[in-house]
Amino acid sequence: MTDLRNQIESAWDNRELLGKSETVEAVREVIEKLDKGLVRVAEPVGDKWQVNEWVKKAVILYFPIQQMETIEVGPLEFHDKIALKKDYKELGVRVVPHAVARYGAYLASGVIMMPSYVNIGAYVDSHTMVDTWTTVGSCAQIGKNVHLSGGVGIGGVLEPVQAAPVIVEDNAFIGSRCIVVEGCHVGKEAVLGANVVLTGSTKIIDVTGSEPKEYRGYVPPRSVVIPGSYTKKFPAGDYQVPVALIIGTRKESTNKKTSLNDALRDYDVSA
Repeated sequence: MTDLRNQIESAWDNRELLGKSETVEAVREVIEKLDKGLVRVAEPVGDKWQVNEWVKKAVILYFPIQQMETIEVGPLEFHDKIALKKDYKELGVRVVPHAVARYGAYLASGVIMMPSYVNIGAYVDSHTMVDTWTTVGSCAQIGKNVHLSGGVGIGGVLEPVQAAPVIVEDNAFIGSRCIVVEGCHVGKEAVLGANVVLTGSTKIIDVTGSEPKEYRGYVPPRSVVIPGSYTKKFPAGDYQVPVALIIGTRKESTNKKTSLNDALRDYDVSA
């Protein structure tokens, strides 16, 4: 793997190397490993997450070495540089028409894709539900037994290469029409109620104690989160700005497979 990484780093610094067959083969090998889950753009190392910048560089270098081609799937036609993912039966993945995953995205056994989209470089772990009209952006990291509800938008990231991708850890519930972008990190077993928006600058405020506790870009494990707002002063007046409110902690007794509605019902909040 070290030799492969060195080839990618050299090509990143000198794009003329993309004219050499051995460099092209190295880039293709990384994408193949991404597709099979043998390498990841980001991975857990102890309690932290490590971004593998060289893998992200390989994804970016893959585009200039690819040619546009027409892809026909029954009566459907696509025109793109990247092939569609294949062999779902062998992978143990359920894919409902019209769900699309690009080659270079990893889908573990037991994943269910309703009509949805998973981009190159993304990693979706076992038994996760990618629900209707959900998008999983490039390089996003989705854990095991996650439920991405209808219309969820998980943002992608390629550049800058040092930027962390969106991370949603094991057993999290992401409610309908939630948006999670700009490298936000959702901890294990957290629950986001419908329409929660998380960006790198969104205030995430824990309101469960006597004093608010503020986070940016990170939802602690087992947190129950709903959309809220706070008043911000502007030259033209005072206006409400969206925030995310941590209103409680998911109970130990809550089954990991329970519905989002059940997980929020304890706090008298609708999903």
